[in-house]
Amino acid sequence: MTAPEQSSVLYVCAHPAPDPVLEQVAAEVGAALVHARSAAAALDQVRHRDFALVLVGYAGDAQALGATIRQLRATRRSIHTPVVALGVPAEPSFPSEPLYEAGAIAVLAEPLSPAILRAKLRFYLDAFQAAAEQRRAEAALIDARARLESVIAAAELAVWTWNVAADQVAGDARMGELFGIPEALRACAPADLYFGAIHPDDLPKVRLQLDSALAQGTPYDATFRVRRREGGWRWVIGRGNVVFSGEDGAPRMRGVIIDASRQFEAEQQLRLSEERYRTLFDSIDEGVCVIEMVYDHAGQPCDYRILEANPAFSKHTGLANPVGRTIRQLAPHLEAHWIELYGRVAATGTAVRQINEARSLGRWFDVYAARIGPPEQHRVAVVFNDITERRGGEQALRAMAADLEEANRIKTEFLATLAHELRNPLAPLRSGLQFIRRDGGDRAAIERIHDIMERQLGHLVHLVDDLLDVARITRGQVALKRERIDLATVLAAAVETSMPLLEGARHHLDLRLPQETLVLDADLTRLTQVVSNLLNNAARYTPRGGSIVLAAERDGQHAVIAVSDNGIGIAPERLEEVFTMFTQIGEGRRHAAGGLGIGLSLVRSLVELHGGSVAAASAGTNAGSVFTVRLPLAGAPEAGGDAGAGVSVDTGAGAGAGADAGATMQRPGIRVMVVDDNRDAAETLSALLAQLGHETLVANDGHQALRMMGGFRPELVFLDLGMPGMSGYEVAEAVRRAPQHAAVRLVALTGWGGEADRARSARAGFDAHLTKPASIAAIEAALETERMPDPDSDIDPDPDSHSH
Repeated sequence: MTAPEQSSVLYVCAHPAPDPVLEQVAAEVGAALVHARSAAAALDQVRHRDFALVLVGYAGDAQALGATIRQLRATRRSIHTPVVALGVPAEPSFPSEPLYEAGAIAVLAEPLSPAILRAKLRFYLDAFQAAAEQRRAEAALIDARARLESVIAAAELAVWTWNVAADQVAGDARMGELFGIPEALRACAPADLYFGAIHPDDLPKVRLQLDSALAQGTPYDATFRVRRREGGWRWVIGRGNVVFSGEDGAPRMRGVIIDASRQFEAEQQLRLSEERYRTLFDSIDEGVCVIEMVYDHAGQPCDYRILEANPAFSKHTGLANPVGRTIRQLAPHLEAHWIELYGRVAATGTAVRQINEARSLGRWFDVYAARIGPPEQHRVAVVFNDITERRGGEQALRAMAADLEEANRIKTEFLATLAHELRNPLAPLRSGLQFIRRDGGDRAAIERIHDIMERQLGHLVHLVDDLLDVARITRGQVALKRERIDLATVLAAAVETSMPLLEGARHHLDLRLPQETLVLDADLTRLTQVVSNLLNNAARYTPRGGSIVLAAERDGQHAVIAVSDNGIGIAPERLEEVFTMFTQIGEGRRHAAGGLGIGLSLVRSLVELHGGSVAAASAGTNAGSVFTVRLPLAGAPEAGGDAGAGVSVDTGAGAGAGADAGATMQRPGIRVMVVDDNRDAAETLSALLAQLGHETLVANDGHQALRMMGGFRPELVFLDLGMPGMSGYEVAEAVRRAPQHAAVRLVALTGWGGEADRARSARAGFDAHLTKPASIAAIEAALETERMPDPDSDIDPDPDSHSH
């Protein structure tokens, strides 16, 4: 029950302010005083609101006072409001009777008595409050009756009374409709008529409940079925109470019947819907939960409680037993942006879809959140998926795409560089050939041209060898020929190899050999290649006339080799990048100094094959650079071991002593067949062999070679492998199957020089395997060898594989 509102008193007077006594008394009795300065203003007030009392103040005009009272009493809303004339003169001659006739119930003269005024105000205010309470009670009663009638009508209730002694039931129209009772009998029908409409299976239970209620005086409540007029059964709920009324005080039962058919059908549908919902809720792969937001004292979302969660919730989040717990209890360090997101959904009702990371859980989530229920419940339904693996895959794909894009860029730059590097030696080769063709009489000039062409051809071979080394290292097909070597020997060989480039650029080389013998268990050729590549790199990227230092020393159980220069230097952020394949150091391509950008990559790969490491250092652009190689020193040799075991003789291009040693062992005058589909290659090799004193014959495909072998009877065949129609492998197999060619030596001459290629040629019956372009020393070594060399022999089956 609410407290009564403050009553209002209307004060009508032309004076600018009410009498102080009036204001004081009104405040004491708790009345709200409303001041109207004119009759028109007063009439406007009473038309729009009710007042407990109207006080009309005397302003010097008795007729105007009476007229104002008369107007207030004539107004419909204030016709019954008490009116008191206030402040009239206390003179016997003042006409008070006209004021009573106008409708005033009291006239108070000046000066105003606080006690009289207080008594009158309190009386009329109490009367007004009592009248207001009565009106409210009457209105509430009318409203309650109307609501009850509406509820009964809307709820389809039937009202009944059972006179137990007379066994008669009086029911309303709805009761008759439910039980099928004729209208004439509804006011007083035998109880058996009603019992007869109840389903036979439910009737015993209903009678038992009625008897129990009558015997104990307890409420009756039963659910049962009654027959429908149109056939079938309807569910109803019967409720009643036992009362004792009438002159005889006989017991009666009064109650209602509620048609519950739609309720039961709705409940059945609800159960089915709940079952379907629960089945779907529990079976879907997505994580689903219903949460209730929790707010702090400032009204900001600070947590949320999980009201429902399906089994997939724990699978996607890793959080067990979530229902009834808050997320701060389950994951105390969960990022605040998740709580803010759901709080925003609960506040605005706008659903959101978001992909974001929960770092505290180590997962990425794809989330859909929407408000459910009324806003004041602050509930949100969340459907989500753990997409951590997918996110990782996407990032991996993006990284792969970036890597592929970078690889494609590097490949494009490499192909452009390769074309440039190949054109450089090809240009003097072509020019030299044209010079010899046009003017063959100047022997001195021709000799110079030959030197140039041989030097450029060597450069081409060097480029191809570098590419082959890259391929072999990438496939893990490089086998080191380790031996115990003196580091000083490696440095001297590297300086000798790089000296033409150093001298050509007029660089000053400072060679600082170690003070002691540093023995390495290493491949002499490959380590020479490492140091030579570092010297060549320093020479290329140091301006003409620069200074280069090659130094070596011992550092514990390691040998340290350092190549430093005062060249263009390396930006600090690119120090590690210089070892990447096809990368050229320097500030942009304007500093490119030749080469394919694979030398330093080869250096790192070969050093690591030896169990060492290489690092680059530079103070920055134009500050020079230092490349440092660290290699493990060899341990003491085993007793009785052969310190020189494993030394190999390289017969490839630039292979030094091994290339010349076999020249004295050559047997002139043998018959040699050259088989190659490249006519120029075959003819030039044939001419070279003829110049060496051999009888030669050329065939340009496999079938032609087999036809010509019977008449020519070659002792040795240089055979290309990759010929169209019939490959060199197939020719070799055919030769080995023919008894008449059993003594023929077969030498593979091909551009393929990998270990797998050599193994295949050996299986096909070849005695040796040369890689194009083969040097004269390699060709002569093949001519001298009777059969395919043993792997442990001193002749390298791939003499060009180490020529740098």
